[in-house]
Amino acid sequence: MPFQLEVPIARPPSVVFAYLADATNTPVWYEAVHSADRLDDGPADGPVRLGSRYRLQRRLPGLDAVNVVEVTELETDSLYTLTSVEGPTPFRYRYRLTPAPRGGTLLRLTGEIRGDGLAGPAAVFAALAQNLFARGMRTNLERLQSILEQGGDPGQRGLTAR
Repeated sequence: MPFQLEVPIARPPSVVFAYLADATNTPVWYEAVHSADRLDDGPADGPVRLGSRYRLQRRLPGLDAVNVVEVTELETDSLYTLTSVEGPTPFRYRYRLTPAPRGGTLLRLTGEIRGDGLAGPAAVFAALAQNLFARGMRTNLERLQSILEQGGDPGQRGLTAR
């Protein structure tokens, strides 16, 4: 069963999209991800495109996990979907960005995650994965909101200055 979250961000959709769609920024705002490397051909800092792939190294309860994810939907400034294609916890995160009525962006996340591939103590975690990930993603999206609204670190790729 998918979960849905919304967070308003006081920055234009183009700024939110540029930062969010550069998955190498993920370790900055997503607590469980400690590294993200681009795998597809082309320059590592080139623009994201449909089919771009990344290796995400994550810390999960009881194990470190690696997922390879692919950009499976992409509409500049409005839609960005990451789908895992390898790894122990298959997931799909669909980010929809719309202009907020009073300015800024409304970021909507529809997430789906399963515990397929987890074994041992981590298998117990699988049954709770969806609820735990939804709660954790709320915190992650609030961290993303804070980073973007504060202008972020100028050294981070994909973030446009105010």
